[in-house]
Amino acid sequence: MVLDHEMLLEMYRRMVRIREFETAASDLFRRGQVKGTVHPYIGQEASGVGVCMALRQDDLIAGTHRSHGHNIAKGADTAKMMAEILGRETGYCKGRGGSMHIAAFETGSLGALAVVGSGIPLAVGAALAFKLRGEDRVAVPFTGEGGTNTGNWHEGMNMAAVWSLPVVFVLENNHYAVSTNVEDVIKVKDLSLRAQAYGMPGVRVDGFDVVAVYEAAAAAVARARRGEGPTLLVTECYRLEGHYAGEPEVYRSRDEVKEYWQREPLGRFRRDMTAAGAASLTVTNTELDAIEAEVKQELVDAVEFAKNSPMPDPATAMDYIYA
Repeated sequence: MVLDHEMLLEMYRRMVRIREFETAASDLFRRGQVKGTVHPYIGQEASGVGVCMALRQDDLIAGTHRSHGHNIAKGADTAKMMAEILGRETGYCKGRGGSMHIAAFETGSLGALAVVGSGIPLAVGAALAFKLRGEDRVAVPFTGEGGTNTGNWHEGMNMAAVWSLPVVFVLENNHYAVSTNVEDVIKVKDLSLRAQAYGMPGVRVDGFDVVAVYEAAAAAVARARRGEGPTLLVTECYRLEGHYAGEPEVYRSRDEVKEYWQREPLGRFRRDMTAAGAASLTVTNTELDAIEAEVKQELVDAVEFAKNSPMPDPATAMDYIYA
């Protein structure tokens, strides 16, 4: 699959946007300006961007507690996201959701969901609605390897397979469920093999390579649109920062993290795309530098917007409550 020049640049732009957003949000958290916590997506940018660029705007995603990246990859506004993290009225959920509950409905995001695996039944339900309505839309729940040991995972995978629903299950294997290494709780090394138990295809891809993720996701999405049912897509990636910003990370060595930093997706993309003969449509370092400068300023503006936005009026504390 040959990707055009503008798509390659947009892939890089979205990955840089995620990296800069997470860096800024983590800094605000360490300064005590964030209520709650922040779970950085740094190191996994290629997974979210590769998948979401294979989707249409009317396709739906459901996230996790680590979903800033998913929302940004699907097109969410960074200023409104930052305002939400700082608890401001101008945020996506009017400051009431915070980092782990950002829902950008206009982009096709059902929201970040703090409970592990809880996005799976939402996405499967959306896919059922698509099928009953005769719509060619696709639902994509993201989860980590820790989420595969939950009841939501089994029930969602089984139902989607039995009813041939248009779902692409994206399993981002970042190797750690908080502090638990995947090898300590899952015997099988290739997690895509778990798809066999449900009678659906399982695909495993290098989660540091945004183009490889995009190609695998595009094939799975096309299959779902044709009415051929769900696919499990495993992106092998790595969480380069702590489970939350500022975590001590006593459960893994600095050498291990350093080794994975050598493979991180932004540097990988720059090396791959600017190498001589790497692509028929060459991406230049000058273009990538310009994108970085543009996005850095975008995030400076986003933080300023959030800080200058009003806090919610306490008199509205009972608004938007379902009961």
